[in-house]
Amino acid sequence: MKNNIFRVGLRLSLLAFLVPPLSLVLPLSAAFTTSHAFADSGAARGATEKIRILYEDGVDAIGTYCMGMVELALDSIDHNYEIEVVTGDYSPARIIESVRTGELTLMWGSGDKDMEQQLLPVHIPLYKGLLGHRIMIIHPDNQYKFDQVNTLEDLQRLTFGQGTTWADTRILEHNGLHVHRVNKYPSLFYMIDGGRFDALPRGVQEPWSEIASRPELDLTVEQRLMLVYRMPFYLYVSHDNPQLATDLERGLRIAIADGRFDEFFFNDPTVQDVLSKAQLQNRVMIPLDNPTMSAETPVDEPELWLDINAL
Repeated sequence: MKNNIFRVGLRLSLLAFLVPPLSLVLPLSAAFTTSHAFADSGAARGATEKIRILYEDGVDAIGTYCMGMVELALDSIDHNYEIEVVTGDYSPARIIESVRTGELTLMWGSGDKDMEQQLLPVHIPLYKGLLGHRIMIIHPDNQYKFDQVNTLEDLQRLTFGQGTTWADTRILEHNGLHVHRVNKYPSLFYMIDGGRFDALPRGVQEPWSEIASRPELDLTVEQRLMLVYRMPFYLYVSHDNPQLATDLERGLRIAIADGRFDEFFFNDPTVQDVLSKAQLQNRVMIPLDNPTMSAETPVDEPELWLDINAL
């Protein structure tokens, strides 16, 4: 049944939340940094269930995408949900706690072991694992170093900058890479320009805007390599609300089977921009192990993940 959407006249600052990759505190660009939360009305199963959504239309690209995925899932199942759209100001910790206790019903964010213990994930990667593809910002004079890299062992001879608390930092270090931990995000770009380390790995959606916003620095996107690890981006509900998780997963799987999921994904403007600029299929892929990934990650279902070779 088609879901009704009601917009409510609450005007607060836009909430910001989980960012790819994985870390709750990673200061990435707005395109992939906002979480989304729903407040449960307590309506009985079988009646219309009213869900309040914290969201500001047209401001946050990831929020718009995930809102569309939620609607895609709910429109695929025979259950009536009414959605009231509001805006609100929630810290990351408050969002998680509010979903956990039932004050809010649903949010989205990166998948990892810690998060999946606190909340119940819907094990469908909303971005088909795209956010686990990392390309690098470098000084133009250093491209020759990367022209000689073809394996993880080659990469281990170079040095990388990352935020001190970023989950990516743990992933790179786990794979034997030499990482300079930096407390202040803006400092990373000045340190690349000054030759303090060889590269700054970023999500595939991030380098161009970050470089463009710092024209005073001599930075460029590395031309031929891509680091790849499994990194899902999920919807989450409370462990006390397994029926909603079941409904959402069932709806998304129906959309995957009939092609609407991929149609939505590949027509998203941010995804299209990433695939056009990054040229993922032409890059040398260096796979990394992700130690933060839970054992329940659906790695054996290829239809849920982006196939770079099929682009």
